[in-house]
Amino acid sequence: MVYHRANGTMLYLLARHLQDWFEANGLGFVRVFTFPTFQAAAAVVLSFLVVLLSGRRVIAWLRRQKIGDSSKFDQATLDTMMAGKKGTPTMGGLLIIASIVLSTLLLADLQNFYVQMALICLLWLGGVGAVDDWLKLTVARREGKRDGLSRSEKLLFQVGLSLLLCYFTWRYGEALSPTRGFYVPSWQPPLFTLPLVAFLIIGVFVLVGTSNAVNLTDGLDGLAAGCVAIAAFVFLLLAIIIGDLRLSSALLFHHVAAAGQMAVLSGAIAGACLGFLWFNCSPASVFMGDTGSLSLGGLLGYVAIVLRQEVLLVLVGGIFVAEALSVLAQIYYFKLTRLRTGQGRSIFRMAPLHHPFQMGGWTETQVVTRFWLIAVMLAALAVATIKLR
Repeated sequence: MVYHRANGTMLYLLARHLQDWFEANGLGFVRVFTFPTFQAAAAVVLSFLVVLLSGRRVIAWLRRQKIGDSSKFDQATLDTMMAGKKGTPTMGGLLIIASIVLSTLLLADLQNFYVQMALICLLWLGGVGAVDDWLKLTVARREGKRDGLSRSEKLLFQVGLSLLLCYFTWRYGEALSPTRGFYVPSWQPPLFTLPLVAFLIIGVFVLVGTSNAVNLTDGLDGLAAGCVAIAAFVFLLLAIIIGDLRLSSALLFHHVAAAGQMAVLSGAIAGACLGFLWFNCSPASVFMGDTGSLSLGGLLGYVAIVLRQEVLLVLVGGIFVAEALSVLAQIYYFKLTRLRTGQGRSIFRMAPLHHPFQMGGWTETQVVTRFWLIAVMLAALAVATIKLR
């Protein structure tokens, strides 16, 4: 089995410069840092350990800065149920972002175009989320409100980033190659090749949609982090297959050169989320906030764009899709009924989707665990499509 070797990781460059010394001392195994499979596995472990070992100090720092959630909602019943979370530090997404960046810098091929774009995506959306969190928290201390960036402001930054990333990604790929094809699960050839305008529209929809969908899912202890970790493991597997010429040919997948490095990003995402769950599981001692949820969702969406697996992302991220659709349905049904009857009505007692189950009698742990189980089943279905080809 042949894998495309990386040539720009920090650890690999160090190993290459000291190759003679390593070989002379029986340490030739450092060559494993050139294989995406090892890089991805190492990224899972490294990002997990970074979050685990630095988590308590970061949480203590957040407490000293009084960066705590106010736990205010638009529903009195939910306010009562979530009152125990008041004061819990948020902006824990800084932990996740730092671990992903560190793991990527050490293990991924930094000369890889897709890796560079992925880091821009992560840091850009992390910055937008951090500003939003900071404004919410500082305004909350002054005025008792939860106002951060407006929807239009966040959308402007998200769409702007998406257009830039998708444009350069489209330009980087060769015309009529798999990098511009539109694929569906269980079908080998692309349905069609996307022109620039179509590529941009789909890319913006996927990246912005996934970023906001993960943000909406982040409402209960461990829910978003667990679901993102599950989805990231699936894309780790897909990146290894699609990035390797022989594997992709054997499994009837399209091959995207250099896309194997997305396995390293996916592994870093999975490890960081698992490490974050150590502190975010119920009862949570820290929340990821918009800092983490917006950046994680956007990065996951960009990985799907690079691998040309936007449609499969809908299946893998079914929980995120359901959460986002519940909010859209709630908003537009309310507006429609208000126009027709003069009084708006709601489909759910509250949106996103996890809150109606919580208000219906499920404990928070039950909601999160059952949503995780659904996410695992969706991930298994996505993996099964590999052989259905």
